[in-house]
Amino acid sequence: MTSSTAAARRPRTARPKLDAVAAGAVDLAREALLEVTEPGQVGEHQRVEIAGERLVTHVFACTMPGYAGWSWVAVLARAPRAKVPTVAETALLPGEDAILAPAWEPWSERLKPSDVGADDLLPYRGQDERLEQGYEATDDEDADRVAQWELGLGRARVLSPEGRSEAAERWLEGEFGPRQVSTRGRRGTVAASCASCGFLMKLSGSLRQEFGVCTNEWSPADGKVVHLGFGCGAHSETGQEDDEPEIPRASGVVVDELEVDVVPAGGTQDAAPAEAAEAAAATDAAADGSAAAAAEDTEASSPEADAPDA
Repeated sequence: MTSSTAAARRPRTARPKLDAVAAGAVDLAREALLEVTEPGQVGEHQRVEIAGERLVTHVFACTMPGYAGWSWVAVLARAPRAKVPTVAETALLPGEDAILAPAWEPWSERLKPSDVGADDLLPYRGQDERLEQGYEATDDEDADRVAQWELGLGRARVLSPEGRSEAAERWLEGEFGPRQVSTRGRRGTVAASCASCGFLMKLSGSLRQEFGVCTNEWSPADGKVVHLGFGCGAHSETGQEDDEPEIPRASGVVVDELEVDVVPAGGTQDAAPAEAAEAAAATDAAADGSAAAAAEDTEASSPEADAPDA
């Protein structure tokens, strides 16, 4: 016999046989389950399974609401030369058609951004791949001022390249991502993008190459982060080539005092010119009479008029 033939042969292990004493102790298994359950939760006995040498498992139906397809099990063991088995374990196990709860997920994977409100407090994440170490003070006043104020690094942590990439991908696929530019006025296209709009405020850092914030109150994207390829009908240069541009509104009230229509009380506007002429003639006559009276008074009061005749 060669060594290879000897290595190929393995010792045979006999399969354990069903222990008749432990398999027949159905009442003992039921009593063990009734001690750990509420009344009415253990159903009929379904089967006996061989678990090992002088070790069997009694399976009972589960009648608890919400646990369809589950089973109660009681494991019985019998010691060598013992006449009565003992209870080793009881448990509630799911079957192949059992209704199971979904696999457990940590809150960071289970929670969605839409589930968080403005007043909700998220736990601190010391290891966040979206952030990286920020600028640390060097006690050099000039260097710290440049870094913290001019470069905006006066924070414990700042966005990492992965954090910027995730934000950019989310904004690209969002509502204010890039749109197709077309001057033909087709649906879903715009005549000009945000890149040429005067209401766009670009972001700082590397994200300014693709994104900005809309500041037009008439735009649906007002106050939102928009891609430079996004566009809408509130573009700052929209309609400048139209035949009828918008008429600018007056900044105040203009009063024209160059022409005045005189309308006497109780009269009509049609009779105003004739009555105005009569009033002017009466005024002139009164002025002439006043001048003549003044001349007579002057002659009467002169010294020549008082002197006697020679």
